[in-house]
Amino acid sequence: MIDTPQNKERHTLSIIVDNEAGVLARVIGLFSGRGYNIEHLTVAPVDLEGNESRITVVTIGTPRIIDQIQAQLDRLVPIHRVADLTDDGPHVERELALVKVSGDREQRVEALRVAEAFRARRVDSTSKSFVFEVTGKTEKIKAFIELMSELGLDEVVRTGVAALHRGQKVL
Repeated sequence: MIDTPQNKERHTLSIIVDNEAGVLARVIGLFSGRGYNIEHLTVAPVDLEGNESRITVVTIGTPRIIDQIQAQLDRLVPIHRVADLTDDGPHVERELALVKVSGDREQRVEALRVAEAFRARRVDSTSKSFVFEVTGKTEKIKAFIELMSELGLDEVVRTGVAALHRGQKVL
């Protein structure tokens, strides 16, 4: 298949690495050095001893580019396992965002209605603003932010995607 912008796909990669200085820089360097874009990036320790971390990367590319990324990641020394969750089958993806909204009384009332429809939690309130916590798929987060932008959106912080295989399959 010829690589064209039309056959680009979104893929979620899950990478188990040694939890040590410089590993994340090496992974990111692989992406930036070859001109691959990172849409989302999350990193956290995954074992109680803190010896290993999981890096979750959401990237967009042609199937050939995604295969290249995975092969190049497999060759980095501090990496234990790499999985393309998108190709591996069913998986669960979630993201968290904190969204600050301020405005007049009418805007604030409407912001509360929108938040309720999206099952967002109000985690902070002042006389002029709210901070909402919303979790879900990236599309849900985007839709919530879009609606809040019409109601006095001040600020947004997003965690990036966290993802796991469904069922018995583990990385």
